[in-house]
Amino acid sequence: MTDKETGGLALLRAPFPAHQISKLPKPTKKQTDDVKADFKLGFRCPDCGAWHHRDVVHLDYVGHAALTDRLLDADPQWSWEPAALRDGLPAFDNTGGLWIKLTVCGVTRLGYGHAAAKPNQDPGAREKEVIGDALRNAAMRFGAALDLWHKGDLHGEQETEQEAPPKAWEPSGPARVAVNTLESYQRDPDAFKEFWNLNKKGLKNVLDSDDYAWVVAGMKRIAASMPKAPPPPPPPKAANGHQSVADMIGEDEIPY
Repeated sequence: MTDKETGGLALLRAPFPAHQISKLPKPTKKQTDDVKADFKLGFRCPDCGAWHHRDVVHLDYVGHAALTDRLLDADPQWSWEPAALRDGLPAFDNTGGLWIKLTVCGVTRLGYGHAAAKPNQDPGAREKEVIGDALRNAAMRFGAALDLWHKGDLHGEQETEQEAPPKAWEPSGPARVAVNTLESYQRDPDAFKEFWNLNKKGLKNVLDSDDYAWVVAGMKRIAASMPKAPPPPPPPKAANGHQSVADMIGEDEIPY
């Protein structure tokens, strides 16, 4: 990628490094109730640092600080504003959620945040959590951390990895051994012929068609390079002038 492609809006789509991805525990109501009823059913989680049930599922997410760092890298002049005001302040809806406008590199997109109120929460803590959630939601519209929002393989292996070229065909080990053995008999035509006649049937049975064709081609190549034996006398002919025995030469016969 060029320097232009790695900055600005394109930078928001770059994957977040592992050290900027946090773990958010998502306990079921039963798990929460069980830990409340028996504190010993929980433990201090090494992944998220919270005390919760041992079977809780975690979700990957990018925190407010990591997202802000990425926005600053993409556009130091980025900004956000509430979509509506009430008495000069951000207008939270009747469920406590907030719509915002996020502007990066001159492009503005909407986002929505929400957070449940927690007992004994510090004043303003829920509102700050809502803003952070809204920023993550709006940044997702620019492509930030899409792979974490998606509950699967977003692009698929065939898109994220360059497709490997098809592997060139190669003969199997037994086929190579057969041709190597034939080559070792290249200076001994009788041994060459004996080996082939004794083994061609077995090779044809154990090798697939491509391997066997490769071995036959090797046999013919080796045979063609060997000294030619004098031609055998013609077979006796019947009274009608035709051969008395049909000479059926197969494709895998030695060519001499």
